[in-house]
Amino acid sequence: MEIKELVSYYINETSEILEVTFRLTIDGDDEIRTDQIQLDEVTSFGYNFDDFTESNLIEMYNEDDDDENNDEFFGSFFDDDDELDQEEIISFLNEYYLIYSDRLPNPDFF
Repeated sequence: MEIKELVSYYINETSEILEVTFRLTIDGDDEIRTDQIQLDEVTSFGYNFDDFTESNLIEMYNEDDDDENNDEFFGSFFDDDDELDQEEIISFLNEYYLIYSDRLPNPDFF
């Protein structure tokens, strides 16, 4: 079992949860899995997604006084392709569900 596609992800800073929606290689195109994983568990696997939370990105953005650089910096971090390497999230999920196979969510049809 391996993650085939990361459909969406969101780091909820308030509840400190990584919310993910994905498909496994064994899932059909009309199946999707959704899970919520505590960020402290993510950290225990050696991954640090805290740097990519919205408040941290805005704080880094505000530290730069040059407006031209701000637009470049801000745009690059909030562009969906550049926010956080999706392969890193997929790698974490593959490791996480290999160890905690009992926590793998069942597929839902959509």
